[in-house]
Amino acid sequence: MRDENSSIKALILNSGTGSRLGDITAHKCKCMTEIFDGKTILDEQLKRLIECGITDICITTGPFADDLKSYILENYESNGVNFIFVNNPIYDRTNYIYSIYLAREYLDDSILLLHGDLVFETCVLQDILASPKSVMVVDSTKPLPPKDFKAVVESGRIKRVGVDEFENAFYAQPLYKLIKKDWDIWLDEIVRFCDTGNTSVYAENAMNNVSDKMELLPLDVLGRMCFEIDNPEDLAYAKSKYI
Repeated sequence: MRDENSSIKALILNSGTGSRLGDITAHKCKCMTEIFDGKTILDEQLKRLIECGITDICITTGPFADDLKSYILENYESNGVNFIFVNNPIYDRTNYIYSIYLAREYLDDSILLLHGDLVFETCVLQDILASPKSVMVVDSTKPLPPKDFKAVVESGRIKRVGVDEFENAFYAQPLYKLIKKDWDIWLDEIVRFCDTGNTSVYAENAMNNVSDKMELLPLDVLGRMCFEIDNPEDLAYAKSKYI
């Protein structure tokens, strides 16, 4: 599997403040939140990426950037992984669309895009990487969340992603495989947004503008674990899954 995925670069978005976790993220990055036996969200992500042959990983950073970089290089650089760190110095005034914009020069191939607070099963990642098409995780077994991402699917393709989408929509998570031609289309629109000062929206707002030019398919995980840890309730649920 390592050879098959060696040309795919992972982009992990870790530039947010994680404020909804309260005191847990007062002195550390959200991705450094422990979920079981001293293992963090980040540890679980990197373990699965490395197992699946991802050897190039670009990580955007915000608060506690130096601590995060030091931890990763100390614990994972010896695994033969090439890490690139891109800091967003105005993380508190922009959304992750701007962090992607800052990292754009490193994102010149097919990519695996994920948020830094996601936990997921290895089999989910394996299915995503095995897809010959661009895909985003959805779950038809879950109810639509009131405030989180939903993906609108029409004619088998994802047309829009957002928190306010409810018609023809599925529960969705920000875990994508994007083949180069689709990623180039999305990234060009991200650049256009940011060049015009539109840096406080989701990157998916840019994608929604050009989705008709992309072939982004839903990958239904059918109840398998793949969700973000946004608040203490999510964290408690995640911990229960690892018991």
